[in-house]
Amino acid sequence: MIIPVRCFSCGKVVGDKWDAYLKLLEDGREEGDALTTLGLKRYCCRRMVLTHVDLIEKILHYNPLEKNADRR
Repeated sequence: MIIPVRCFSCGKVVGDKWDAYLKLLEDGREEGDALTTLGLKRYCCRRMVLTHVDLIEKILHYNPLEKNADRR
């Protein structure tokens, strides 16, 4: 879905680091090194970025009205 704006545990802002994190991974950096480069040193904040699954593209293909149109 959408990356959480703040860490659930400590409240640090992590939402603005998602695009930079993906860019670092594309450049060949390891996950841990990328998180350290972004200044995410606490394990709670690292968890927020590392375990995020971006599903928004899959959800955008879902149309609840399409199911009802087939019944008519």
